[in-house]
Amino acid sequence: MNLILIGCVKSKHNHTSAAKELYKSPLWRCRRAYAERSGYPWFILSAKHGLLAPETEIRPYDVALSDLSASKCRAWSQCVLDALKTELTSLKGTVIDIHAGKRYVEYGLEKVLSDAGAIVRRPLARVVGIGPQCKWYRDQLAIGSRE
Repeated sequence: MNLILIGCVKSKHNHTSAAKELYKSPLWRCRRAYAERSGYPWFILSAKHGLLAPETEIRPYDVALSDLSASKCRAWSQCVLDALKTELTSLKGTVIDIHAGKRYVEYGLEKVLSDAGAIVRRPLARVVGIGPQCKWYRDQLAIGSRE
């Protein structure tokens, strides 16, 4: 099984909406389009809510992982793991592609997912900057549309 996790962004609409509709930025639109086009189940990594299904209704918030201490980020990673286990029962052998900033994985998310048996990949780990990341997504989406 494959699964995609995409990181939220700071820019949000100012009204309650489905999580996939709340966030707004060029990077968000690229990540979301990629996740939706993949055909795989996908979830949003939210600094405030942890793991969000795209259709979950939420209110705007102003919390970033960079606002949290290292220990709170590690606790956040464990909460995301627990939520994924509830969604999937087992992560053993699940390929999880994480499309999120370094802060989302450097405080334990990649480790707890790997320890739970998931195969964790970070396709954009070496792509620095929003512009180059958006280009990567546009390139991937163009390739998919030609197949």
